[in-house]
Amino acid sequence: MSLADLSATSLSGAVGRREVSCVEVVADHLERIDALDPLVNAVVSRRPSEVLLAEAAQADTELARGEHRGWLHGLPVAVKDLNDVRGLPTSRGFFRDAPPAAHDSLVAARMRAVGAIVVGKTNTPEFGLGSHTYNAVFGTTLNAWDQSRTAGGSSGGAAVAVALRMLPVADGSDFFGSLRNPTGWNNVYGLRPSLGRVPHVGDELWLSQGGVDGPVARTAADLAALFGTLAGPDVRDPLSTGPARGPRGDLAELVAPDLTGQRVGWLGDLGGYLPVEPEVMRVCERALHGFEDLGMEVLPRALPAHGRFRGPDDLWSAWLPWRHLLAGSALEPVHAVPALRARMKPEARYEVEGLLGHDGQPPLSAAAVMASSRLRSDLYRAVLSLFDDVDHLVLPTAQVMPFDAALDWPREVAGRAMSSYHRWMEVCALGTLVGAPVLALPAGFSADGLPMGLQVIGRPRDDEALLGLAAAWETVTDHHRALPPLLRGLTGGTS
Repeated sequence: MSLADLSATSLSGAVGRREVSCVEVVADHLERIDALDPLVNAVVSRRPSEVLLAEAAQADTELARGEHRGWLHGLPVAVKDLNDVRGLPTSRGFFRDAPPAAHDSLVAARMRAVGAIVVGKTNTPEFGLGSHTYNAVFGTTLNAWDQSRTAGGSSGGAAVAVALRMLPVADGSDFFGSLRNPTGWNNVYGLRPSLGRVPHVGDELWLSQGGVDGPVARTAADLAALFGTLAGPDVRDPLSTGPARGPRGDLAELVAPDLTGQRVGWLGDLGGYLPVEPEVMRVCERALHGFEDLGMEVLPRALPAHGRFRGPDDLWSAWLPWRHLLAGSALEPVHAVPALRARMKPEARYEVEGLLGHDGQPPLSAAAVMASSRLRSDLYRAVLSLFDDVDHLVLPTAQVMPFDAALDWPREVAGRAMSSYHRWMEVCALGTLVGAPVLALPAGFSADGLPMGLQVIGRPRDDEALLGLAAAWETVTDHHRALPPLLRGLTGGTS
């Protein structure tokens, strides 16, 4: 069995005890990337192997001197291609000749600070838009379980690289399911943290509360370990929150809690509001028995009205103006350059046009943004009322099973036409809009062997409870031990 088949926390322990060398760990992962990445296209802008092995040798030298930088010491990672890595281009799936970044993003810096060796970037769709990882710079990332299907997105490269053991863990990010869709579709774990738990240190600090960075991992322990590295306040983000970070990000043991007597609210398709493929519902409803096996009670629940928010029919009204404001504003400088605008995919132009106005539609007004925010505020209060009765809320991670990778996005779901490139992902809107932590759990497989996930919305700010739930989930399910077909015969059959 290759060292690449071990979990990140297992590798960390073996390296720390000097049972294996950092060179061996990096070499085995590079061998896996060489073997499988040509089939799935998940890792891009890869650094030269000789440079990476030299850095691994230096990490071994540090260990020999008694210097241990943290739990990722000598382990390889790749950073999502929306985040900067010093010395590597940030293409964002659009800029073909992007210059090397001068500085690390917060995500890259925090992983490097605990010893990680950055091998390259993970592929993302153009500007991270849409849950299908394809772009004109690097091409399409394919599903770890079926290379004719989408990997999801925008963290598609990260999810596939972790699922195929090309990386032990990876960072992802999530605005509208960008971490939840691909982890569900590739049978790995993901966590969209509470707002502020992983700092945002971008250009605009006060309004950009949609996208958050979070961990992708094969096991609950790995997920918790990477979350512990990424999370923690930073003075550069005035809205960041949570406990202060330790100096080295050492591992803390993750213990599966006793969840007996806790209650899970099953939201399903929001009372028929969301079109959802029957196979998605079949897999997810079967997966609910896992909560019962943990001694939890599963209860059907509806999304209630509160104030201006009248129920699920108002979800899209709360969502779309806010999305146009944030995504459109970020893309407007690119859209303003005619040569670049001509290269933008329709999904990107849609967001800018929703901000600036198009085809007779007026520009987005401050009044419309404020009305959307008030609606979102009452949605938050509605969700808080559900937590008076239950401990977690559960929905599918997607409304469709992984679709044909040759498509750009599903135009129809369960017989209902989709009005935009992301309307079919609306199942992810609730968790984003309320800013609560959302855990993506492996839920099982369709009749033809495709993965699906469950998203578990936790109480605001209680990310740690979701990590405990993930650890408990592994005691009653074995989905995380299943191997993608590309790995069968290469490994010993476990994670």
